[in-house]
Amino acid sequence: MNALFQPVLVADGESDILMPAKNSRLPAKYLPNARLSVYSNAGHGFLFQYSAEFGKQVNVFLDR
Repeated sequence: MNALFQPVLVADGESDILMPAKNSRLPAKYLPNARLSVYSNAGHGFLFQYSAEFGKQVNVFLDR
């Protein structure tokens, strides 16, 4: 079986109707080095609604 072992950042908005958060939870559950962040009260544009927090999270993820 092939697997992705690189670190993966999975992020989504809890109220995203284009990409429901349950679809983000699946890869985060099965990828061994995944980090999941679901932003509450956010939709598909969570990265704009939470730009400062998401930017910090991306930087921390990339620096590890």
